[in-house]
Amino acid sequence: MTTDQPVGPGGSSVSPGASGNQPQTTTKAILVSIVAAVGGFLFGFDSSVINGAVDALNNQFDLTNSPLLSGFAVACALLGSAVGAWFAGPVADRYGRVRVMLIAAALFAISSIGSGLAFAVWDLIIWRILAGVGIGIASVIAPAYIAEIAPAHIRGRLGSLQQMAIVLGIFVALLSDALLAGVAGGAANEFWIGLEAWRWMFLVGVIPSVIYALLALRIPESPRYLVAKGQMEKATEVLASVEARSRESVQHKITEIAESLRRDVKPSLRDLSGERFGLKPIVWVGILLSVFQQFVGINVIFYYSTTLWQAVGFSESDSFTASVINGLINVLSTIVAILIVDKVGRRPMLLAGSLGMTITLGVMAVAFSQSVPTVSESGEATVGLPGAWGPIALVAANLFVVAFAITWGPVVWVLLGEIFPNYLRAAALSVAAAAQWIANFLITVTFQSLADVGLTLAYGLYTAFALISFFFVYRSIEETKGKELEEMTA
Repeated sequence: MTTDQPVGPGGSSVSPGASGNQPQTTTKAILVSIVAAVGGFLFGFDSSVINGAVDALNNQFDLTNSPLLSGFAVACALLGSAVGAWFAGPVADRYGRVRVMLIAAALFAISSIGSGLAFAVWDLIIWRILAGVGIGIASVIAPAYIAEIAPAHIRGRLGSLQQMAIVLGIFVALLSDALLAGVAGGAANEFWIGLEAWRWMFLVGVIPSVIYALLALRIPESPRYLVAKGQMEKATEVLASVEARSRESVQHKITEIAESLRRDVKPSLRDLSGERFGLKPIVWVGILLSVFQQFVGINVIFYYSTTLWQAVGFSESDSFTASVINGLINVLSTIVAILIVDKVGRRPMLLAGSLGMTITLGVMAVAFSQSVPTVSESGEATVGLPGAWGPIALVAANLFVVAFAITWGPVVWVLLGEIFPNYLRAAALSVAAAAQWIANFLITVTFQSLADVGLTLAYGLYTAFALISFFFVYRSIEETKGKELEEMTA
């Protein structure tokens, strides 16, 4: 992201004769947002790295005849993510956004080592749950921090960096899995120092974890957190460094932030209570946004795509290639979202995405209804798609990824970072993200059982949820493009 404006002292982009109140971009706002979004990279990498290891894990720990246990081994990280997300907000309100980033980085590194050296399925599950706690923390803290530090006129683009980092993490995980499996001749084969390739798929996660921790140590604390802690001078310095405002304008903004945070008690999850089913309406909006984002089945593509494409006749190497293509399309589509989110707006993008996902998921459901029994290269009974139905399913799956990645993928994270009032943002984001991870868990852990009945049933359900999401957005989502965070109400 660049600007045509000249750069002034401290990296601020300025326009000749611009007043302090005109919207402008600073290099520092972009850089610190990128660093915060690295947590999203770990989130995407760690949640998707198991994709290429599923079959090898099933054979290693004798799970081929235990689909429920196999599904739980894949999905258990999501339960940890719900726990991490639930506590991330309150902990961040108490200790600060940056310190919580460091906690997430440590959990990622420890769990990567533990998962790579797992000796039994129960051992692996423990480490994956720990990884999930780190994922859940990152899913809350990155959008909260970026929303609180980004200038309003580019908050959508900077907030979308979270999803960009997630999809880059997914892509790198899929690419890493494919390379390791390719060099070793298969995920279950020995790769280096006596360890199988699937173990290295987890171990390489230590590298981005360390990078994230080192970068997090170099970014400032959120100015809104600093105001909440009474550190007005420091908050003023941070805000002045990330927004090209006059000193008077910065002081006015600090006063607005302080007013929005003024209260007699410390922020907590109790702030979310309301008359409608126990929660404030805006909290329910956040929860439902999160749930619909997962109930369309997007993570089935990224957790099970390698296994899925083998099930319809692809070889193992071709399945890895198809998964990497999915990941690359996800990255490119997210770039489009970043470019248009502050121009088109959040609501129109969600509505268009719901329609696109409904159509593509419907096509996939029809395609898989044509599947026929077949025998794999290894002699195992499986299913295949005859004639043109295989390519049709592959194209529909990729178009589904495009529809999601341009709209619901990044826009939900942008909205979760900005729709809540200052005083309950972190706590509300925690609840919404926890709901997202629980929904993700339900979709992931039930997929193999649904697939055993028929992939048409699975994708038919996802189609229905995509259609329902359209009417939810139409009725409940208001546009937030260009609004200051202090304008958000409960």
